Amino acid sequence: MLAVLSNDIQRLQQSLGELRASAANETKSTAGDKYETALAMLQTEKDNISKQLQDLLRRRAIAETLPLTLNKVIGNGSLVETDTAIFYISVAAGKIPIDNEIVFTISASSPLGQKLFGLKKGEVAEINTRKYIIKEVY
Repeated sequence: MLAVLSNDIQRLQQSLGELRASAANETKSTAGDKYETALAMLQTEKDNISKQLQDLLRRRAIAETLPLTLNKVIGNGSLVETDTAIFYISVAAGKIPIDNEIVFTISASSPLGQKLFGLKKGEVAEINTRKYIIKEVY
């Protein structure tokens, strides 16, 4: 999961660098409005990417503090195997392939994360009429 977050961070940092280079290379033409519009569009894109980058950096910092636990009660850092999927309770980072399995990283504050939190092997979490039977907690 940390590798996925780090790759996304690196991609966004590269995009920011490319936008900075574009802004520096933008030459002021005789049509001043065109120049100003181009700079405004670049700034808007830079702001959007910066927000995404800050969110990813925050999520990576949280993920780095949540080691995989050996606790049998689901909490932050738990790897949870259910009858339908495998979840890692940490920060939402999407699907991560691990040893021919797909692991869904979810936040403990997500609706499913809240339902799973505090449960043990054999218990059931239900959300939107869908049931998740907990097979194992790592």
